Amino acid sequence: MQFLAEPMRSYYIEKYPIQSLFSFPITPFLQVFQFERGEFIFKEGSHPEYIYYLVEGKAKLYVTHKNGKVSLVNFLQAPTFMGEVELLHAESSSKGIQTATKVTCLAIPIHACKDKLLTDATFLRYLCIFLSKKMTMISTKYTKNQAYPLENRLAAFILMSADQNFYKEKHTEVCEYLGVSYRHLLYVLAQLCKAHIIEKQSRGYIIRDEERLQKLAKEV
Repeated sequence: MQFLAEPMRSYYIEKYPIQSLFSFPITPFLQVFQFERGEFIFKEGSHPEYIYYLVEGKAKLYVTHKNGKVSLVNFLQAPTFMGEVELLHAESSSKGIQTATKVTCLAIPIHACKDKLLTDATFLRYLCIFLSKKMTMISTKYTKNQAYPLENRLAAFILMSADQNFYKEKHTEVCEYLGVSYRHLLYVLAQLCKAHIIEKQSRGYIIRDEERLQKLAKEV
C-alpha cells in the first residue's frame, strides 16, 4: 500500500470528486492510497480504519466459511465503496478484499469523521441506494448462473476479471463463483482457445479477440 502525498493527492481528488455524496466538507479528510495487484485492502476479520472509495482498478471480495473453505463472493469495480457495511455496524469485522489489478482509492479515516458520516442524511441516503443496487446485482448474478450457458457467463467473467488483457483466476474459485464443475470449466476454456478468442499461457490466458469475447458476454 502506498500513501499519495501532494500534489498527487489533489490530482486524484479533483479527478474523482465525491463531495456531492456528503453534506459536510469531505475533502479535508480525504487521503489517497494505491495498492498493487494481490495486496489486501481488508484482511478478513479485521476492523477497518478507513472507508475506501475505489476509483481505479478491480478487487475481489472473499469470505471464509466455518469449515475453512474460502469463496469468491464478488468482483468490485470502480466506482464503489468498501467498508461501508462495517461503518454501519451491520458486521463487526470485515470480509477479505484483495486487489485483482493495481487499485487507487480515496480513503476516509473513520476515527476522524465517524459521527459526521453517521448523521449525514445525504451520505446515508446515497448508501441506501448503493447497498440496494449491490444486493440486486448479487441476486441477478445467481439468476444468470441458471439462465445462461457457461460460454457466455465465462466470457463476461474473463472480461470483468482480466488485468490488461490477461486472465489468471484460480479455476476452483471460478467454478464456485459460476456454479459449474471443474471439468465443464476446462472444456469451455479449451473451446475458447480453439476458437482463438483466448490463448493459454503458463500463468493464465491472454485475450486474443476481445471483440468476440465482448459479443459472447453481451448475451448475458
